[in-house]
Amino acid sequence: MAQNPRPSETESAPTTGRNSGLTRRNYVRSLAAVATATSVLGGAGAASAQEDYEVIEAEGQTITIDAGETWENKLIDMTTGQDIIVTAHSSDWTIRNIGFKGENTSGTGSATFGISDTAGGTCTVENVYLGDGSSTGNSNPNGHGQTAFWVAPDHSGHINFKNVNIQNFADNAIYGSAPGNKGGGTIHIDSSFAANCYVSHFRLATEGSKVTNSSVYVDSSEGYVGRGIWAWAPGTIEVDNCQIEMNGQNSAIVAGANGSPTQVSVTNTNYDDGAGISEEAGSSVQLGDGVGTEPEAIIPDGVPTSPEEAASGGSN
Repeated sequence: MAQNPRPSETESAPTTGRNSGLTRRNYVRSLAAVATATSVLGGAGAASAQEDYEVIEAEGQTITIDAGETWENKLIDMTTGQDIIVTAHSSDWTIRNIGFKGENTSGTGSATFGISDTAGGTCTVENVYLGDGSSTGNSNPNGHGQTAFWVAPDHSGHINFKNVNIQNFADNAIYGSAPGNKGGGTIHIDSSFAANCYVSHFRLATEGSKVTNSSVYVDSSEGYVGRGIWAWAPGTIEVDNCQIEMNGQNSAIVAGANGSPTQVSVTNTNYDDGAGISEEAGSSVQLGDGVGTEPEAIIPDGVPTSPEEAASGGSN
């Protein structure tokens, strides 16, 4: 079966371990109970949803998205116990309204999405639910496990992530630092939510890349405990209007890796002071206006809270 290749970046392990008893517990269901109930009862989110989507069973297949193509309104059934890989290494493509139902227990250690814009265009990932996570112990071939999104080193354009929900993945939620070594493309993560993933939640490297209006949550007793936001060289990475609630686990913001320094600019953001900020290899994290240490990681408006909601085009 084809697998998304991994970049050559190396990394140290997070400072804390992971819970080997992790199940398909979904933090969304407790944190956003009110939003979910509103949707069920026919609130604005439910009203905006369409019922039309295609169900695709995971069977070890690879789906390729070509230049200019829009791939949308799919519900991916992961209860088969097998893997599925989606690749988009072209330009000006769109991935929209995609929900993954069930934990990825395939044990392949692949990246569910392998993406890049290789021709200097602009691509979009929006309204995607990956909240059921992946199982523990799927450590091959990269030593950490399943990655949700991996952006390839050749990425030279721009990718917009919006209204994405990623939880309980055994590797990075959005692994977007590889272009810092080669293509230099940019990434904007906006109005998205990531929780209880290993290694890191949002990982970026290039000047012009940023995380805005988003939340990271790490549970104090359950789940994986990866870094909140991890900035690699060369930077500068911008963080604005975010909530980084770590419950004292790992580090909220990490700047620098592999002996190479970078910079992070933080504004209008609350981060967990117990987890703190790590400045490595001569890196710097600049705390600007509106920065505090009382984070409340909520699911941003517009982020889907179930696979069916995402596939149908609905949101909380």
